[in-house]
Amino acid sequence: ADPKQILSHPVHLLAFGFGSGLSPIAPGTAGTLATIPLYLLLSELDSVRYGAVLLLLIAGSIYIAGRSAELLRVHDHSGIVIDEVCGYLLTMMCAPAGWQWIACGFVLFRIFDILKPWPITAMDKGIGGGLGIVVDDLMAGLYALICLQLISWITL
Repeated sequence: ADPKQILSHPVHLLAFGFGSGLSPIAPGTAGTLATIPLYLLLSELDSVRYGAVLLLLIAGSIYIAGRSAELLRVHDHSGIVIDEVCGYLLTMMCAPAGWQWIACGFVLFRIFDILKPWPITAMDKGIGGGLGIVVDDLMAGLYALICLQLISWITL
């Protein structure tokens, strides 16, 4: 994808995480890293408001990812990282405060997003459009959320 086209088109700009998805190395990881400041803002909200914002972001992301893929004529272009944004924010829902938890959530989410354990791979291949782009990252985020909560429950 042409960086100038990505950065100048509002749908692509959002889908590519304000340019983080243009990283030539590990764009998904770059997109997840770029989500940390957004998480820090949202972490000030109570869990109900955080969840409401996350649901709105997920709904918007499904549309934005689908539309960007459609315009690029590439299903799930590697630079589309808005799905990583949603997955990481799901991972961090109700996470304990502190940089060690931000880092732990980051590592857990990236592991599940990269390895795609069952049924993530099946969902990734079986669902089309924007939902197909976003759902596998939401599942990875759910797995990471469960692990992060278990780790916090055991250690705190």
